[in-house]
Amino acid sequence: MTQFLLPMFSSLRSRLWLSYALIIVTALGVVAMIMFVSLIRNPILYRQTLERLRAVQAVVMERGNAPQSQSISTTAVRASHTFNVRILLYSQDRQIILDTYADREVVLPFPERRILTRNTIPLARDENGASWLYTVEKLPDGSFLMVAAPRPRISILNVFREEFLPLILQGGLIALLLSLVVAFFFARWIADPLQKVVLVARLLPSEEIKPVETSGPHEVQELTRAFNAMIARMQAGQKSQREFVANVSHELKTPLTSVQGFAQAILDGTADANESRQQAAQVIYTESGRMHRMVLDLLDLARLDAGTADITMTPVNMPALLNAIAEKFSPQLQRTGVNIEVNVPSNLPAVPADGDRMAQVFTNLVDNALKFTPRAGLISLRASVENNEMLISVIDTGAGIPEESQAQIFERFYQADPARRGGEKHGAGLGLAIAYEIVQAHGGRISVRSRLGEGTTFDVFLPLVPRSADAITLRK
Repeated sequence: MTQFLLPMFSSLRSRLWLSYALIIVTALGVVAMIMFVSLIRNPILYRQTLERLRAVQAVVMERGNAPQSQSISTTAVRASHTFNVRILLYSQDRQIILDTYADREVVLPFPERRILTRNTIPLARDENGASWLYTVEKLPDGSFLMVAAPRPRISILNVFREEFLPLILQGGLIALLLSLVVAFFFARWIADPLQKVVLVARLLPSEEIKPVETSGPHEVQELTRAFNAMIARMQAGQKSQREFVANVSHELKTPLTSVQGFAQAILDGTADANESRQQAAQVIYTESGRMHRMVLDLLDLARLDAGTADITMTPVNMPALLNAIAEKFSPQLQRTGVNIEVNVPSNLPAVPADGDRMAQVFTNLVDNALKFTPRAGLISLRASVENNEMLISVIDTGAGIPEESQAQIFERFYQADPARRGGEKHGAGLGLAIAYEIVQAHGGRISVRSRLGEGTTFDVFLPLVPRSADAITLRK
């Protein structure tokens, strides 16, 4: 039996339904117990007796428009014999004036009602300890009329069979069935979305997975949305990984082909002349240098991603740094005919940053601007302080970047013009990605503004107040 029940309640829906069912059964059991105790304390026989006493009291009270004690006596005695009840008349000071009970030596004192027992069955005890059900009414002259009858004897078995059992079988069973049905739908409402999440999770890391439809309680919907976001990030990561492998393979293919070809030429004697061997050696050296630089850039990105890059924060003089960058590119600027200007106030505050890493950022940005700025064009380096941040802008007068490409410009290996991919002049497309990661690691941000035919502006925002390591990690 146990082996049969365990698989049956192994699912979340079954366990939820079972939990609801146990709670409902427990609640109904407590209600049934309270109802049974209430019926024992106030059975239908007591209620019927009290109704009879109230009816007798009403008959006696109807004697005359303004009944007096003496005019009521005859009616009380007659009603007592007719209805087999005990009728007592008390004075204003609670002394017995009239008692129709045969054994008058057994005194029934005037009952004192307590606040805590106001809603219970009215019971009074005579001097022998016998219990009486009663009703009492105050008369216009200040006296009290009480109608009493001995408390009926009841059987717990009779109460259970005649009063409690019919109520439970009718009302309790219907309530139980309805509650179990409602519990079943509640269990499905909660469990079905979770089971969908489980089924989709088992299919991971398939790329054909679609987002799970949000349904159920608010908390389950939040979980589903978080799960869908995780799937989207995972699929984006898989896509990025595939693109990364494809891009690295593509970027390495051209130089490796050149290296292999010229090395083969040397080995098989095709390049037998000194000039040919010199040319082959130069190509091998140049292409291996390209591969070496790309590997170093990839290692740099890996360290920045992992948060293990060596970043030493010191006060950096930004005007001096930008002037040094401009001086560094002087030979290339002279060859290409591009001009560069540094428009930076000399009184700028120092920026807490890693000087070498910042030099790497702006070297990459200027190098990128230089590649796409035509002869006689201009590259401007500007800096200012805005809202406790230093803004450094690298502006060129090149052809600009298409609007649809600007959102991806900081992705690895991305180049706005696919025709330029893999060329020596334009590199592998890692410079802007490295600049982005370095700025993020400093707790700053970098953005691009560009219009075709009007040039491009890269804005770097660096905080003037050093941020904690936790804050920088969170920004990443």
